[in-house]
Amino acid sequence: MKTTLTIAGTDPTGGAGIQADLKTFLANGVFGMSAITSVVAQNTLGVKSITDMSPEFLGEQLDAVFADIFPDAVKIGMVSNEKLISEIAKKLLEYRPKNIVLDPVMVATAGSKLIVDSAIDALVKELIPLADLITPNIGEAEILSNMKIKSEDDMEKAARLIYEKSNTPVLLKGGHRFDDSNDLLFDGDIKWLKAKRVNNPNSHGTGCTLSSAIAANLAKGIKLEDAVINAKKYVTGALEDGLDLGKGSGPLNHGYVFSDYFEKL
Repeated sequence: MKTTLTIAGTDPTGGAGIQADLKTFLANGVFGMSAITSVVAQNTLGVKSITDMSPEFLGEQLDAVFADIFPDAVKIGMVSNEKLISEIAKKLLEYRPKNIVLDPVMVATAGSKLIVDSAIDALVKELIPLADLITPNIGEAEILSNMKIKSEDDMEKAARLIYEKSNTPVLLKGGHRFDDSNDLLFDGDIKWLKAKRVNNPNSHGTGCTLSSAIAANLAKGIKLEDAVINAKKYVTGALEDGLDLGKGSGPLNHGYVFSDYFEKL
């Protein structure tokens, strides 16, 4: 069985972060492992507080995984400060895993900031160049490209700017800004990946879920563009399931693919 490691923060209500990543890995047919960067007190209404792990302890978690069950892919999510970013970069350079997907998480779905300003520069200089794909939404891409994005042409310009800084392929997600679910994959060439928009206000953890599904597909040896297409189909299905939990923007049903099994119980 292929294995995938998530390096990210937590979500006690299970819709985002480590918890969502592990559910997504299982639903996409890989064995999931985790290293926690931060313990986050959050729910569907927003983030209450964040407690970061020490860089040393994060490093020990990563050593424990890589020394025992070497992952076929790595997904990186919320990393809130530059010391944690540097520790992750150090371990990636030491162990040299393949198929690194970086979701540059900066703001939660509910609007809470998840990264300090000083960490953005470290993210750009230390982590993005090590990734095989980064998956910013429109707001994150505006920060990384230092430009406003108001159209599909702007998306193409921003993706190119981000790519040229690090030679790292970019999946720029349009769903947070435009009335569709069309994403742009830029790997030196422009590839628009179109999908229907699901009218579901419960979208907590969609970014975490998409990047984790991509990592799971890459772990199985699927090429990048097809891995993204498969992941988008999975997220669309999770949204279409219509799960409605919580008092805010609720989570997706990561286990909708097992519905036939559950009906037989």
